[in-house]
Amino acid sequence: MAAIDLKEQSRSSRNPFAKLKGATGPLIGLLALCVFLSVGTDTFLSVRNGLNILDQITVIGIMAVGMTFVILIGGIDLSVGSVLALSMMIMGWTANVAGLPMGVAIVFALVASGVSGLIVGILITTFRVPAFIATLAMMSAARGVANMITDGQQIVGFPDWFMMLAIDRHFGVLTATVFVMLAVLISAWLFLQFRAEGRMVYAVGGNPEVARLAGIKVHLVTIGVYVLCAVLAGLAGIVLAARLDSVQPSSGFGYELDTIAAVVIGGTSLTGGAGGIGGTLIGVLIIGVLRNGLNLLNVSPFLQQVIIGVVIVLAVGAETLRRRRS
Repeated sequence: MAAIDLKEQSRSSRNPFAKLKGATGPLIGLLALCVFLSVGTDTFLSVRNGLNILDQITVIGIMAVGMTFVILIGGIDLSVGSVLALSMMIMGWTANVAGLPMGVAIVFALVASGVSGLIVGILITTFRVPAFIATLAMMSAARGVANMITDGQQIVGFPDWFMMLAIDRHFGVLTATVFVMLAVLISAWLFLQFRAEGRMVYAVGGNPEVARLAGIKVHLVTIGVYVLCAVLAGLAGIVLAARLDSVQPSSGFGYELDTIAAVVIGGTSLTGGAGGIGGTLIGVLIIGVLRNGLNLLNVSPFLQQVIIGVVIVLAVGAETLRRRRS
């Protein structure tokens, strides 16, 4: 029975249409939103505004890829915003205070992010701490360390080449930070689609016990997923630092909510085992387009939070209804 279930899970993970099934509604919603904003504003359909949307979603887009893996195994990660801030502060301190080359500082930042994910993964798998509690603890600890590095002060000013990563448009179209986001998205899609390890992620999320009986090292997969999520949060912090040309320990507040929202809106099931990168991309675009359009319509930022909250509830409700009918 376990072998049969695992075969079905593997077939599902290889089928791109199966992953997009839950994202059909969000895709229609994204298209409808674009049509509405095209009629309601004069500048939404401009090339400049489209490129601005891509620039604005780079940070959430990169973080959402890691969160997709976590939710696919039936987990949750509330620490990504704090890990983002920790990564930024370690990079800034290493480069501007310790005086090491920027490339070395970036490596240190990513390693620190990975260690954060490793600690969370070990807490969940070895010490049986619920993912909600483990990541909540890391959220507090990482934010505290980020503040301790500079006593809560920001660090300003990085090499020109680093700042230009978020400014210079290659071929007159895309910045390097957008290329980084696209590379992460494509790599993650290929991994889940064509690698055996990707199918293991779906298997663990679908039924951890069945996956264990089939020979999958569930603990190792879980730890790897949390490490990946943390590293991508750290990478998102580096991208954000390039956009701001500064780092501050307060960065990333609320990003975990936007990241989870993007994944859920994109059709990835909170119970694990169903969803994919294609749906997450749609979810990220919905949040990016929605925020951009509401700004163009001069909607209050406070009302924007209410609207996005309603969209999240509708997305989760639609997913629950779909699962009951299937």
